[in-house]
Amino acid sequence: MVEGDRELAYQGDPATGRPVHGVTGVDVHAHHLWDVDRVQERIADETEPVTFFCGGSRNVGDVITLFDEAVVLAIDATTLDRRLDERGADEWAGRGRAAERALVRALQASGADTPAGIVIDATQPLDVVVDEVLRRCGVSDG
Repeated sequence: MVEGDRELAYQGDPATGRPVHGVTGVDVHAHHLWDVDRVQERIADETEPVTFFCGGSRNVGDVITLFDEAVVLAIDATTLDRRLDERGADEWAGRGRAAERALVRALQASGADTPAGIVIDATQPLDVVVDEVLRRCGVSDG
């Protein structure tokens, strides 16, 4: 599994892809990009039979067509709030980061930034969600 938001992400200009520096607070969201070359490298690496990329980016249109499938893990507002409450104060939209949380809540409510794909109810227990992801992606027998 590739944690895209940690392994592939950088702050950049969404129009050009050029890195930008000094972006903070809610502006981080608008400049959160994935390095397309690194995505392509990970896809080309065939040492694993299946690779899952997790996360999101503002340049999703540049990478989504590279994937065989897109899986959208959908949650309700209550689950979102609970999961944000579990984040530390040093994490984006974590405890005490009201403006970032408000943006996350608004995006979740509107569906903005959510790509088309296989929608899975991620409010279910983790093992159920994982089994459903694997089944829908043709990785398991179920």
